[in-house]
Amino acid sequence: MTKGGKLIIFSAPSGSGKTTIVKYLLDQPELNLAFSISATSRPRRGKEKNGVNYYFMSISEFKKHIKQGDFLEWEEVYRDNFYGTLKSEVERLWAEGKNVIFDIDVSGGLRIKKKFPEETLAVFVKPPSVDELKIRLKKRSTESDDKINMRIAKASVELATAPQFDKIIKNYDLDVALKEAHALVADFVGTKTPDSKED
Repeated sequence: MTKGGKLIIFSAPSGSGKTTIVKYLLDQPELNLAFSISATSRPRRGKEKNGVNYYFMSISEFKKHIKQGDFLEWEEVYRDNFYGTLKSEVERLWAEGKNVIFDIDVSGGLRIKKKFPEETLAVFVKPPSVDELKIRLKKRSTESDDKINMRIAKASVELATAPQFDKIIKNYDLDVALKEAHALVADFVGTKTPDSKED
């Protein structure tokens, strides 16, 4: 892969608020960010659109791309539920002169960091507690109790990986977490934050 801009990874257990943080950062023009759309073999939910929320693929199509080495990283998150980052997606965004931001599974995030150690900022978003996560996931009411329990079990494992990331943001207060995320990314991509003082 030809190298381009920076890579910014946000990983966290489901319900930690990473998607909200990533959406906020994408709205800050001075950061020059573009979102890396993941590929998945899971069915669409609600109003999700192909090529906007995800690149939706059949399981066999996904496996074909794995065989061809088309992914920067991929994982079978749950049985027959594959997620991955296409190399072509990152190259497309780099060609547009953008820094690429990822809202991605913990192990996928760490794999990208390993491949591009210099170009990558890997941020782990930590929820206040596993109990709080459970409350947030139930509030979404998009999944069954079984699915939620699976996510909670996975969250405990994911929380143990936090020290492997470059930075940890504790999302106890969303406004504080957003400011912290903005300052981290601005510093990494070499943009001054609006309220940063000159030394």
